[in-house]
Amino acid sequence: MAAAIETEALTKDFLTGFWRPRPHRALDALTLSVEAGEVFGFLGPNGAGKSTTLKLLMQLIYPTSGRATILGRPAGDLDVKRRIGFLAENPYYYDYLTVEEVLSYFARLFGFSGADVKTRIDRVVEDAGIEPYRRMKLRALSKGNLQRVGLAQALINDPELIFLDEPMSGLDPIGRHQIRDLILKLRQRGCTVFFSSHILSDAESLCSRVGIMAQGRLVASGEVSELLAFELKGWELVVSGLSDDVSNRLRPRVRSITPLAHGRFMLELAPEAEPEKLIAEVRATGAQLVSLNPVRETLEEYFVKQVTAAQPRHDHAAEPRKAK
Repeated sequence: MAAAIETEALTKDFLTGFWRPRPHRALDALTLSVEAGEVFGFLGPNGAGKSTTLKLLMQLIYPTSGRATILGRPAGDLDVKRRIGFLAENPYYYDYLTVEEVLSYFARLFGFSGADVKTRIDRVVEDAGIEPYRRMKLRALSKGNLQRVGLAQALINDPELIFLDEPMSGLDPIGRHQIRDLILKLRQRGCTVFFSSHILSDAESLCSRVGIMAQGRLVASGEVSELLAFELKGWELVVSGLSDDVSNRLRPRVRSITPLAHGRFMLELAPEAEPEKLIAEVRATGAQLVSLNPVRETLEEYFVKQVTAAQPRHDHAAEPRKAK
């Protein structure tokens, strides 16, 4: 089966400046493959090249060099456009239309008519959580609800592949929870989801794989479990019935001992510690083991490390001084 999205050395330069415009490389030779049916998180700080990539895939702008294919066809192919959905980071629609009118317009653009239009609108307003607002004009909606309207229009054609640029932007915690549930439902249907985000906890909970962008380049890519699997930061040992004497004896050998509710204590151990020996010693005192968990690097920590490593260094001390 062909990949849902493939890019090869995809590059985009923009001219910046007025008097003597110079090229600025917003995307630098992006080579990426997204498999059909997966949820792929496209992560990076502002200016990393995420939105530029999405605009190139949507053919809103055109590459300086390189190529991209979607569902096995060149990006921009008319047949491909019928099979995909797209939510821009800041969707904008005509303010005086109602939610139903906007969704009807997009449904008809895809060639649907009659009762099929209403059926599709009924489904997507329910999925996006905007059923109470379907007859309201867009100018009366909050930013979060406008974001949901954008998501509804991206789903109106039952896409095989959906592109979401910052889909959680402007949503409250309940809205974010609903969108996460919707993305999981799309994955269960076999829909491929490609979304960019700053909210790393969402990517960690939703994505089968992620790509991390910095300075216009892809600096890391892979399954979340693989990216973090070998970064053991320590151990968390939770015990109950730990006496003060035993606690004082163990304190020099652990990083910390934190009292919890119901007579429990959490012992934080260094990664090189041997928790089995400590567990045996604690049990010998009459205390009981509640849990033992490895503490591994989070996606947020991995993200910051990769982005920081990609930042250009400016070593002013190494620069030669000009003679006065």
